[in-house]
Amino acid sequence: MNDFASANLTAGQLNAVVKMLGGEEGTLRFLRGETVVKTISPTKSTEFKIWKTIKLRAGMDATAYCKAIKGKKVGDSEMRIGNYANDILEKPKFTVVTEETELDLIVLSVKELTGKTRASLKEIFSCAKTNGLHLCPNQAGPELRLQYEDQPKGEWLVIGMEPISGSVGGLRLFGVAYDGRVLWLYTDFGSPDLVWDDNDRFVFVLPRK
Repeated sequence: MNDFASANLTAGQLNAVVKMLGGEEGTLRFLRGETVVKTISPTKSTEFKIWKTIKLRAGMDATAYCKAIKGKKVGDSEMRIGNYANDILEKPKFTVVTEETELDLIVLSVKELTGKTRASLKEIFSCAKTNGLHLCPNQAGPELRLQYEDQPKGEWLVIGMEPISGSVGGLRLFGVAYDGRVLWLYTDFGSPDLVWDDNDRFVFVLPRK
C-alpha cells in the first residue's frame, strides 16, 4: 500500500492536490524538492462583511421566547414556531446568556464557504472555523427570528450552531424562514454527515477583535 492509499485520499482529492501544485510539471518539481509548500494562515474574519447585528437578551427562556414569538404580528404576516423548533427550545441544551450580548452575524452559502456544489455539515462547519467564523449560540435562533422582521419572502436561513437532539431522535438546527405569510422559527436536520446543496445558506458569528 502506498502513502496516498494509506492516507485514504480519493482520486478527486489527489487531482485537487495536483492542480494546487500547478499541474503535472508543478507536481514533478515538488517531488524533486524544487518547490516548497508553505502553510497559509486561514482567511481572516475581517474580510467578511457583517450581515446583521443582534442582541441576545439575558433571562429569556423557552417559555419567554414562545410567548414573544407565537402570533407576533408583522404587517400582514405573523410569527410562528414549528413543532420541532418548539421541541428543542424545551431541551436542556438550549441555553441563554446571563448578560446581554451583541453578536455580529454573517450569512454564507455552501458554495461561498466551501467552494463546492455539495458539502456535508461537518465540512461546512470546518470551513467556517478555518475562515475565522464561530458557531452561533443556539439562542441566536429565536432571537434572530424576533429581530428579523423584514426577512425577504422565500428566504430560508439555517443557524450554524451545535445541533440539539430532539424528542423523537435526530439532531436539529434552528432556522428562520419567511413563506410570504408566516415568519417561521423552524428546524432543519443537524446530522454531521448530511449533505447540503450549494445554495443552502448558513448563519455564523463574525467574531469581534
